[in-house]
Amino acid sequence: MSLAAELLISIALIVSGLFGLVGSYGLVKLKDTLQRLHAPTKATTLGVGGVLIASMIFFYMETGHISVHELLISLFLFLTAPITANFIAKAYLARNTREEDLPSSDGDFGWSVYDDPPNSDSDR
Repeated sequence: MSLAAELLISIALIVSGLFGLVGSYGLVKLKDTLQRLHAPTKATTLGVGGVLIASMIFFYMETGHISVHELLISLFLFLTAPITANFIAKAYLARNTREEDLPSSDGDFGWSVYDDPPNSDSDR
């Protein structure tokens, strides 16, 4: 393996390790759930992404073929991490938001529906 490939792999592993360390430190030190949510979802996702990039470079240099496994893991990781963070944030807000903290909706059905939903397709 060439020196340039080894340097790229080493840099990717060091950067991903730093992102993982920052994400772990943020998870421990931040005091609120919404603050804690940011550190692991963003920084650790980049950390795992860096390890996967290093792995792809290594296997490409060793075999001459692009590893599909790492590409699929990266795709799955980058698609699911933001969705998971969104679900956790919504669950936190639903659990910790009091009704008196919200402005009034002036409707019978609350915030998420119209006051007069259409009855059939002909009303549109």
